[in-house]
Amino acid sequence: MELQQLRCFVAVAQELHFGRAARTLGILPASLGRQIRLLEDFLGTRLMERTTRNVMLTRDGTELLKEAKQVLAQADAMTERFRHRRRLPRTGIRIGAIDSAAAGLIPQLLHDLKLEHPEISVQISEEKTVRLLPKLISGRLDLVFIRPPEIVDRKIKLLRLFNETAVVAISDRHRLADRKSIAVEELEDEPLIVPDRRSRPHSHDMTIKLFTEAGLTVRIAQMADEKQTIVNLVAAEIGLAIVPQWTSRLAVSGVRYIPLRPGRERTTGQLPLYAAWLKGVHDPLRDSLVGILMKHLAVYSENA
Repeated sequence: MELQQLRCFVAVAQELHFGRAARTLGILPASLGRQIRLLEDFLGTRLMERTTRNVMLTRDGTELLKEAKQVLAQADAMTERFRHRRRLPRTGIRIGAIDSAAAGLIPQLLHDLKLEHPEISVQISEEKTVRLLPKLISGRLDLVFIRPPEIVDRKIKLLRLFNETAVVAISDRHRLADRKSIAVEELEDEPLIVPDRRSRPHSHDMTIKLFTEAGLTVRIAQMADEKQTIVNLVAAEIGLAIVPQWTSRLAVSGVRYIPLRPGRERTTGQLPLYAAWLKGVHDPLRDSLVGILMKHLAVYSENA
Protein backbone atom coordinates (compact mmCIF):
# COMPACT_ATOMS: atom_id res chain seq x y z
CA MET A 1 0.00 0.00 0.00
CA GLU A 2 1.32 3.45 -0.94
CA LEU A 3 0.37 6.86 0.39
CA GLN A 4 -0.40 8.02 -3.14
CA GLN A 5 -2.98 5.25 -3.49
CA LEU A 6 -4.65 6.38 -0.27
CA ARG A 7 -4.64 10.00 -1.46
CA CYS A 8 -6.34 8.97 -4.70
CA PHE A 9 -8.91 6.95 -2.82
CA VAL A 10 -9.73 9.77 -0.40
CA ALA A 11 -10.04 12.29 -3.24
CA VAL A 12 -12.54 10.08 -5.11
CA ALA A 13 -14.39 9.22 -1.90
CA GLN A 14 -14.85 12.90 -1.08
CA GLU A 15 -15.78 13.99 -4.61
CA LEU A 16 -17.65 10.80 -5.58
CA HIS A 17 -16.54 11.63 -9.10
CA PHE A 18 -13.38 10.45 -10.88
CA GLY A 19 -13.10 13.48 -13.16
CA ARG A 20 -13.30 16.05 -10.35
CA ALA A 21 -10.98 14.00 -8.12
CA ALA A 22 -8.43 13.73 -10.94
CA ARG A 23 -8.48 17.50 -11.46
CA THR A 24 -8.01 18.03 -7.71
CA LEU A 25 -4.93 15.80 -7.70
CA GLY A 26 -3.61 17.07 -11.02
CA ILE A 27 -3.50 13.65 -12.68
CA LEU A 28 -5.37 11.91 -15.51
CA PRO A 29 -8.60 10.00 -14.71
CA ALA A 30 -7.07 6.84 -16.14
CA SER A 31 -4.10 7.10 -13.79
CA LEU A 32 -6.45 7.76 -10.87
CA GLY A 33 -8.50 4.68 -11.73
CA ARG A 34 -5.35 2.56 -11.91
CA GLN A 35 -4.27 3.68 -8.42
CA ILE A 36 -7.70 2.74 -7.00
CA ARG A 37 -7.55 -0.69 -8.64
CA LEU A 38 -4.06 -1.30 -7.22
CA LEU A 39 -5.31 -0.40 -3.77
CA GLU A 40 -8.29 -2.69 -4.07
CA ASP A 41 -6.10 -5.54 -5.32
CA PHE A 42 -3.71 -5.05 -2.43
CA LEU A 43 -6.51 -5.02 0.18
CA GLY A 44 -8.43 -7.78 -1.54
CA THR A 45 -11.76 -5.99 -1.43
CA ARG A 46 -13.97 -3.69 -3.51
CA LEU A 47 -13.90 -0.14 -2.15
CA MET A 48 -16.22 1.56 -4.64
CA GLU A 49 -19.16 0.78 -6.88
CA ARG A 50 -18.71 2.61 -10.16
CA THR A 51 -21.11 3.43 -12.96
CA THR A 52 -20.78 5.83 -15.86
CA ARG A 53 -22.34 8.59 -13.75
CA ASN A 54 -22.07 7.66 -10.09
CA VAL A 55 -19.49 6.48 -7.56
CA MET A 56 -20.61 4.91 -4.29
CA LEU A 57 -18.45 3.65 -1.44
CA THR A 58 -18.87 0.08 -0.30
CA ARG A 59 -18.98 -0.76 3.39
CA ASP A 60 -15.23 -1.49 3.31
CA GLY A 61 -14.67 1.76 1.42
CA THR A 62 -16.54 3.75 4.08
CA GLU A 63 -14.49 2.10 6.81
CA LEU A 64 -11.23 2.69 4.96
CA LEU A 65 -12.02 6.38 4.33
CA LYS A 66 -11.93 7.22 8.03
CA GLU A 67 -8.66 5.38 8.65
CA ALA A 68 -7.06 6.64 5.43
CA LYS A 69 -7.70 10.25 6.48
CA GLN A 70 -5.98 9.58 9.81
CA VAL A 71 -2.97 7.93 8.13
CA LEU A 72 -2.56 10.80 5.63
CA ALA A 73 -2.92 13.41 8.37
CA GLN A 74 -0.16 11.73 10.38
CA ALA A 75 2.08 11.46 7.32
CA ASP A 76 1.53 15.12 6.43
CA ALA A 77 2.21 16.22 10.01
CA MET A 78 5.42 14.21 10.12
CA THR A 79 6.57 15.65 6.80
CA GLU A 80 5.86 19.22 7.88
CA ARG A 81 7.64 18.68 11.19
CA PHE A 82 10.85 17.59 9.53
CA ARG A 83 10.68 20.28 6.87
CA HIS A 84 10.15 22.89 9.57
CA ARG A 85 13.10 21.52 11.50
CA ARG A 86 15.28 21.89 8.41
CA ARG A 87 14.21 25.52 8.07
CA LEU A 88 15.11 26.36 11.65
CA PRO A 89 18.58 27.80 12.33
CA ARG A 90 21.05 25.00 13.01
CA THR A 91 22.35 24.97 16.59
CA GLY A 92 24.91 22.17 16.35
CA ILE A 93 28.22 21.62 14.61
CA ARG A 94 29.84 18.31 13.68
CA ILE A 95 33.58 18.11 14.28
CA GLY A 96 36.04 15.40 13.29
CA ALA A 97 39.48 15.10 14.83
CA ILE A 98 42.49 12.82 14.84
CA ASP A 99 43.33 11.37 18.25
CA SER A 100 45.96 14.03 18.90
CA ALA A 101 43.54 16.91 18.42
CA ALA A 102 40.70 15.10 20.19
CA ALA A 103 42.80 14.71 23.34
CA GLY A 104 44.80 17.93 23.22
CA LEU A 105 43.15 20.77 21.32
CA ILE A 106 39.44 19.94 21.32
CA PRO A 107 38.85 20.07 25.11
CA GLN A 108 40.39 23.55 25.29
CA LEU A 109 38.52 24.75 22.21
CA LEU A 110 35.14 23.51 23.43
CA HIS A 111 35.73 25.10 26.84
CA ASP A 112 36.19 28.48 25.18
CA LEU A 113 33.26 27.86 22.81
CA LYS A 114 30.91 27.23 25.75
CA LEU A 115 31.99 30.48 27.38
CA GLU A 116 31.20 32.55 24.29
CA HIS A 117 28.43 30.50 22.62
CA PRO A 118 26.76 28.19 25.16
CA GLU A 119 23.86 27.67 22.74
CA ILE A 120 26.03 25.79 20.21
CA SER A 121 26.15 22.02 20.63
CA VAL A 122 29.06 19.97 19.29
CA GLN A 123 29.20 16.40 18.01
CA ILE A 124 32.72 14.92 17.89
CA SER A 125 34.01 12.05 15.76
CA GLU A 126 37.51 10.76 16.44
CA GLU A 127 39.06 9.10 13.38
CA LYS A 128 42.22 8.98 11.31
CA THR A 129 42.69 11.65 8.63
CA VAL A 130 42.04 9.13 5.84
CA ARG A 131 38.52 8.58 7.22
CA LEU A 132 37.74 12.15 8.21
CA LEU A 133 38.31 13.79 4.83
CA PRO A 134 35.66 11.73 2.93
CA LYS A 135 33.13 12.58 5.66
CA LEU A 136 33.99 16.26 5.31
CA ILE A 137 33.59 16.18 1.52
CA SER A 138 30.26 14.33 1.75
CA GLY A 139 28.88 16.87 4.22
CA ARG A 140 28.71 14.50 7.21
CA LEU A 141 31.21 16.71 9.07
CA ASP A 142 31.48 20.51 9.15
CA LEU A 143 35.05 20.95 10.40
CA VAL A 144 37.96 18.54 10.89
CA PHE A 145 41.34 18.67 12.60
CA ILE A 146 43.88 16.57 10.72
CA ARG A 147 47.40 16.03 9.50
CA PRO A 148 46.79 16.50 5.76
CA PRO A 149 47.95 13.96 3.17
CA GLU A 150 50.32 14.87 0.36
CA ILE A 151 47.43 15.46 -2.05
CA VAL A 152 44.31 17.23 -0.79
CA ASP A 153 41.02 17.63 -2.66
CA ARG A 154 40.68 21.12 -4.15
CA LYS A 155 37.30 21.56 -2.48
CA ILE A 156 38.97 21.57 0.94
CA LYS A 157 40.38 24.66 2.63
CA LEU A 158 43.33 24.02 4.95
CA LEU A 159 44.42 26.20 7.86
CA ARG A 160 47.74 25.35 9.52
CA LEU A 161 47.48 25.72 13.29
CA PHE A 162 50.74 24.64 14.94
CA ASN A 163 53.25 21.83 15.35
CA GLU A 164 52.68 19.51 18.26
CA THR A 165 55.61 18.71 20.53
CA ALA A 166 57.15 15.27 20.12
CA VAL A 167 58.38 13.35 23.16
CA VAL A 168 59.93 9.94 23.81
CA ALA A 169 57.70 7.38 25.49
CA ILE A 170 59.99 5.12 27.50
CA SER A 171 59.66 2.42 30.13
CA ASP A 172 60.43 3.70 33.63
CA ARG A 173 62.86 0.77 33.92
CA HIS A 174 64.90 1.87 30.90
CA ARG A 175 68.46 3.13 31.40
CA LEU A 176 67.45 6.57 30.02
CA ALA A 177 64.28 6.89 32.07
CA ASP A 178 65.77 9.43 34.51
CA ARG A 179 66.90 11.89 31.83
CA LYS A 180 65.32 15.36 31.66
CA SER A 181 65.70 15.31 27.86
CA ILE A 182 67.02 12.88 25.26
CA ALA A 183 68.90 13.51 22.03
CA VAL A 184 68.07 11.36 19.01
CA GLU A 185 71.67 10.10 18.95
CA GLU A 186 71.10 8.50 22.35
CA LEU A 187 68.40 6.32 20.83
CA GLU A 188 70.77 4.62 18.40
CA ASP A 189 70.17 0.86 18.30
CA GLU A 190 67.12 1.22 20.54
CA PRO A 191 64.07 -0.82 19.43
CA LEU A 192 61.27 1.48 18.29
CA ILE A 193 57.52 1.13 18.01
CA VAL A 194 56.42 2.94 14.83
CA PRO A 195 52.99 3.42 13.23
CA ASP A 196 52.30 2.08 9.75
CA ARG A 197 52.82 4.80 7.15
CA ARG A 198 49.58 3.96 5.35
CA SER A 199 47.47 4.93 8.37
CA ARG A 200 49.69 7.57 10.05
CA PRO A 201 52.10 8.95 7.44
CA HIS A 202 53.13 12.06 9.43
CA SER A 203 54.01 10.20 12.62
CA HIS A 204 55.80 7.47 10.68
CA ASP A 205 57.81 9.89 8.55
CA MET A 206 58.71 12.08 11.53
CA THR A 207 60.32 9.16 13.35
CA ILE A 208 62.19 7.97 10.28
CA LYS A 209 63.37 11.50 9.41
CA LEU A 210 64.68 12.16 12.90
CA PHE A 211 66.97 9.18 12.61
CA THR A 212 68.07 9.65 9.01
CA GLU A 213 68.92 13.33 9.66
CA ALA A 214 71.13 12.17 12.53
CA GLY A 215 72.79 9.61 10.28
CA LEU A 216 71.21 6.73 12.19
CA THR A 217 69.31 3.66 11.08
CA VAL A 218 65.90 3.06 12.57
CA ARG A 219 65.52 -0.24 14.35
CA ILE A 220 61.79 -1.01 14.18
CA ALA A 221 60.77 -3.55 16.79
CA GLN A 222 57.01 -3.34 16.30
CA MET A 223 54.40 -1.63 14.10
CA ALA A 224 51.31 -0.27 15.86
CA ASP A 225 48.85 2.49 14.95
CA GLU A 226 46.77 3.36 18.01
CA LYS A 227 48.43 5.49 20.69
CA GLN A 228 46.96 3.46 23.54
CA THR A 229 48.44 0.30 22.03
CA ILE A 230 51.81 1.95 21.44
CA VAL A 231 52.07 3.18 25.03
CA ASN A 232 51.10 -0.22 26.42
CA LEU A 233 53.80 -1.83 24.28
CA VAL A 234 56.28 0.67 25.72
CA ALA A 235 55.17 -0.29 29.23
CA ALA A 236 55.79 -3.94 28.29
CA GLU A 237 59.36 -2.94 27.26
CA ILE A 238 58.85 -3.94 23.63
CA GLY A 239 60.53 -0.71 22.60
CA LEU A 240 60.50 3.09 22.73
CA ALA A 241 58.20 5.39 20.78
CA ILE A 242 58.23 8.98 19.60
CA VAL A 243 54.74 10.35 20.19
CA PRO A 244 52.90 13.68 20.52
CA GLN A 245 53.13 15.26 23.94
CA TRP A 246 49.39 14.84 24.59
CA THR A 247 49.96 11.07 24.79
CA SER A 248 51.38 11.62 28.28
CA ARG A 249 47.77 12.05 29.43
CA LEU A 250 47.11 8.36 28.81
CA ALA A 251 47.02 6.65 32.19
CA VAL A 252 49.49 3.82 31.62
CA SER A 253 51.72 2.90 34.55
CA GLY A 254 55.38 2.20 33.97
CA VAL A 255 55.81 4.77 31.18
CA ARG A 256 57.66 8.07 31.23
CA TYR A 257 57.56 10.85 28.62
CA ILE A 258 60.83 12.68 28.04
CA PRO A 259 61.29 15.71 25.76
CA LEU A 260 63.45 15.31 22.67
CA ARG A 261 66.50 17.55 22.61
CA PRO A 262 66.96 19.16 19.15
CA GLY A 263 70.29 19.02 17.37
CA ARG A 264 72.09 22.02 16.00
CA GLU A 265 70.78 21.80 12.44
CA ARG A 266 67.42 20.16 12.88
CA THR A 267 64.26 20.34 14.90
CA THR A 268 62.69 17.60 16.98
CA GLY A 269 60.46 16.62 14.06
CA GLN A 270 57.25 17.98 12.63
CA LEU A 271 53.78 17.00 13.84
CA PRO A 272 51.65 19.65 12.11
CA LEU A 273 47.98 20.05 12.98
CA TYR A 274 45.56 21.63 10.51
CA ALA A 275 41.92 22.66 10.54
CA ALA A 276 39.99 21.89 7.34
CA TRP A 277 36.55 22.66 5.92
CA LEU A 278 34.81 22.84 2.55
CA LYS A 279 35.37 25.89 0.38
CA GLY A 280 32.35 27.91 -0.65
CA VAL A 281 30.08 26.52 2.09
CA HIS A 282 28.37 29.22 4.16
CA ASP A 283 28.29 28.05 7.78
CA PRO A 284 28.00 30.67 10.56
CA LEU A 285 28.47 28.07 13.33
CA ARG A 286 31.68 26.78 11.80
CA ASP A 287 32.91 30.33 11.30
CA SER A 288 32.18 31.12 14.95
CA LEU A 289 34.21 28.12 16.06
CA VAL A 290 37.10 28.97 13.73
CA GLY A 291 37.01 32.53 15.07
CA ILE A 292 37.41 31.29 18.64
CA LEU A 293 40.15 28.93 17.48
CA MET A 294 42.17 31.77 15.98
CA LYS A 295 41.50 34.06 18.94
CA HIS A 296 43.08 31.58 21.37
CA LEU A 297 45.52 29.90 19.00
CA ALA A 298 48.61 31.18 20.80
CA VAL A 299 47.46 29.60 24.05
CA TYR A 300 46.57 26.32 22.36
CA SER A 301 49.96 26.28 20.66
CA GLU A 302 51.80 26.71 23.96
CA ASN A 303 50.02 23.67 25.37
CA ALA A 304 50.59 21.49 22.31
